[in-house]
Amino acid sequence: MDEQQAMFGEVQYPQQVPPSNRAAGGYTQEQVDEMNQQLNHSRPQRVRSAMFPETLDEGMQIPQAAIHPGAETAVQRLSEPSQMLKSAVVNLINYQDDTDLATKAIPELIKLLQDEDQVVISQAAMMVHQLSKKEASRHAIMNSPQMVAALVRAVTNSHDVETLRSVGGTLHNLSHHRQGLLAIFKSGGIPALVKLLGSPVESVLFYAITTLHNLLLHQEGSKQAIRIAGGLQKMVALLQRNNVKFLAIVTDCLQILAYGNQESKLIILASGGPGELVRVMRAYTYEKLLWTTSRVLKVLSVCQSNKPAIVEAGGMQALAAHLDHQSGRLVQNCLWTLRNLSDSANKVGPQGPQEGLDGLLHMLVQLLGQSDMNIVTCATGILSNLTCNNQRNKIITCQAGGIEALVRTILQAGDREDITEPAVCALRHLTSRHPEAEVAQNAVRLHYGLPVLVKLLHPPSRWPLIKAVVGLIRNLALCPANHAPLREHGALPRYLSNNTLLKQIYYPVV
Repeated sequence: MDEQQAMFGEVQYPQQVPPSNRAAGGYTQEQVDEMNQQLNHSRPQRVRSAMFPETLDEGMQIPQAAIHPGAETAVQRLSEPSQMLKSAVVNLINYQDDTDLATKAIPELIKLLQDEDQVVISQAAMMVHQLSKKEASRHAIMNSPQMVAALVRAVTNSHDVETLRSVGGTLHNLSHHRQGLLAIFKSGGIPALVKLLGSPVESVLFYAITTLHNLLLHQEGSKQAIRIAGGLQKMVALLQRNNVKFLAIVTDCLQILAYGNQESKLIILASGGPGELVRVMRAYTYEKLLWTTSRVLKVLSVCQSNKPAIVEAGGMQALAAHLDHQSGRLVQNCLWTLRNLSDSANKVGPQGPQEGLDGLLHMLVQLLGQSDMNIVTCATGILSNLTCNNQRNKIITCQAGGIEALVRTILQAGDREDITEPAVCALRHLTSRHPEAEVAQNAVRLHYGLPVLVKLLHPPSRWPLIKAVVGLIRNLALCPANHAPLREHGALPRYLSNNTLLKQIYYPVV
């Protein structure tokens, strides 16, 4: 058997010996020779079948060279790699063809985009959009500053829906490449894209917001350009739409623009942003949208001007509704935002903002039992703020088991003062100036809180924590049942070592 026959799967049977003159498989020598001759003649067809099946006539039967059914011949084994190689070559040829075609067409398309006839401009924009869908011609477009500038001018000067849709789609395709983003930015594309945010057409809006989003993520200088072009006001207005995926992109853009920029936060406030963002938190269940919206609210919640507006819009209640969500990142953002807002919650409006927080207070008490220290830190901070000078919140927290939960939290926190200080402050609020204060004072002792509180009066506790503990012990000393236990745990010697402490709590204890 020669090498060529072996490669293409020919079968050659050994010569048989007398007396039967029959091959081992039951074939005569003449039959074997005839089979080999047939396979030799069909070899080109089998190679074509493997590598170029599209060149064969329909219904043409190709002899198989395999001896055993299901076994692959050498040609068949080469079929898949050959097809992959052929596809790669064809793609390479087409890529070069696309590049050449686009390069030659671009000068003419630029002229057409500058035509006075809107129909001509629309047709040219559609052609450019089609070209931008292929990678090779897309690179040719983004490598032509004149073409990108012509597209931007077309958006600026045209009101034709099809033209705006085609140009928006082209800019969207270009924005997936850094070079394309730079070309759009340098051609003054951002004001044109902001203009498109006012379009009533869904596809145009999608192209515009996704392109702006890509610019914000990857192109330096885009943030300020969008602010100057009035993008923030347009984006806040878009919060009234109801496509959750679209809204997720809009809110992410707002977060990027507002983060670290006070001017942007004030523009969002002036545009009615806090109320719209709170409405989104209430109206939808799409996790990504809730997460991106909570990120915007978290950024706005550190702004003293936005905080009252968020609280007045019902932000505390809207955020609290998601504290039992399965998404950890959403819960974390809601908690941090609530913590930032909670110091304003007792200051805004005599009635409105204070209503509907009962569920939040119960949830916060439950969250104190979490193993995640970030969650516990936020929960203690929120409880400390919400129970400050608010009788109703104090009573609800006590009835929800807040005293026991806070004492347990202090015991488990060790030397983490970011937890112990707000927890002690919350206990200080709960043990004074409300009808159940004496019950709370006794509860601290009954849940073994006195030893750990006295311990916190010693180093390495810092003065803010010591001051909070002194205030709490002063409240506890108002209950006669606590006097003897405080002495037994060594509270008095520590008081006597500091005149400031002595003035605040010595006389009530004695």
